[in-house]
Amino acid sequence: MTDLINLMNDLLWGSILVYLLVGVGIYFTVRLGFIQFRHFGHMFSVLKNSRKADKAGISSFQALCTSLAARVGTGNMAGVAVALTAGGPGAIFWMWLIAMLGMATSFAESTLAQLYKTKDDDGNYRGGPAYYMEKGLGMRWMGVLFSVFLIIAFGLVFNAVQANSIANAMNNAFGWEDTYVGIVVVVLSSIVIFGGIKRIAKVAELIVPIMALAYLLLAMFVMLTNLEKLPAVVTLIFKSAFGLQEAAAGGLGYAIAQAMINGIKRGLFSNEAGMGSAPNAAASATPYPPHPASQGYVQMLGVFMDTIVICSATVAIILMSGEYVPHGEVTGIELTQTALSSQVGDWGGIFVAVAIFFFAFTSIIANYSYAETNLIFLEHNHKAGLGIFRIIVLGMVMFGAVASLPVVWALADVSMGLMAIVNLVAIILLSGIVIKLAKDYNRQLDEGKVPTFDSNDFPELKSQLEDGIWDQSKKD
Repeated sequence: MTDLINLMNDLLWGSILVYLLVGVGIYFTVRLGFIQFRHFGHMFSVLKNSRKADKAGISSFQALCTSLAARVGTGNMAGVAVALTAGGPGAIFWMWLIAMLGMATSFAESTLAQLYKTKDDDGNYRGGPAYYMEKGLGMRWMGVLFSVFLIIAFGLVFNAVQANSIANAMNNAFGWEDTYVGIVVVVLSSIVIFGGIKRIAKVAELIVPIMALAYLLLAMFVMLTNLEKLPAVVTLIFKSAFGLQEAAAGGLGYAIAQAMINGIKRGLFSNEAGMGSAPNAAASATPYPPHPASQGYVQMLGVFMDTIVICSATVAIILMSGEYVPHGEVTGIELTQTALSSQVGDWGGIFVAVAIFFFAFTSIIANYSYAETNLIFLEHNHKAGLGIFRIIVLGMVMFGAVASLPVVWALADVSMGLMAIVNLVAIILLSGIVIKLAKDYNRQLDEGKVPTFDSNDFPELKSQLEDGIWDQSKKD
């Protein structure tokens, strides 16, 4: 079984996805006029008015926190350490690059998710890649395929990964048994996920900003106390990215390939750009400005914060500590804990354990919300079977707490890869609509207006959109 999983990983990540992710990122970066750089400041402007919502949706800020809850977790703390040990410091450069390109991809998928959103039985907004595959492309079969991959990836496998990291962190810091940690996580998760998407959004909005800020402050302290090491660390990353470290010793091509594959793989796991996960949160929002593209800007900011800011904080902690050993046995969350403890004392390991608990816990509940939306899609916007599914999800959380790390990570990579391929194909096919929406938004912005979506300006889309969803924006 392990051999089969590894074979699929080699096929997906050794060739197909590396080129597809980079290619799609470049395509949208160019077609959208380098939007992630040109409108970098506007992402923060949109965030200023992001607390507004109506009874059908969550606020844009809650959508951002929910997507960050899913993004900021093991990928930022354990995943960065895995990338370093497997691919060398050069993997971090490729992680940064895929994030910068991925910001444009994220804009595209989140804008489409907003445009094609619908309402469930309870009147809540629902949407995401499955919905724009069905409504925008007329390919429900493609949406079904995506939904199945997402439910496996986020509802089941990724939640096992998050629980695995929580259990390892608590065992390293306090010596607690994995089984007992798993039971606690299952109980806490059940309280939130049985409350539905709005409770999930409220919990994410409360926990994510506090924990992210605390982690960044600690990383800043480590960097400031090791400021003289910063130039050497940056040089090491860039030299390793292009194999300059290994050139003298031979094996140049292999070294660069390992850095690229591990950096892109862990970067995607962390920021999820192009994977089709964050659009499920983006679609649940009541956007302001009332235009689908405004959610594109919000979720672009999420990719930046996740990888360029939070992942880089972990990189600084590990590489400045002197604890990093290329291809060493200590990896994952244990390496991050050891590195921080060497900088601030024993309480550093405890801090990481607490941080990973909250980050990974919020990831579990956000991941579940994505899976819930896609289960509802499969059931034609009805909510039958949710109770049984929630119990299965909690079972996977328990499994993850006591499972071995390599098998769980490998399963996560396969399911994530299959999801990403289906989504990337869909957003390329719908790219013309993304470009039109971006131009419409920015034209209104340049005219000094609050960008507002009017479906009458897009007669070719009217038959594809859910009745009543976008009528309200013209009244606001």
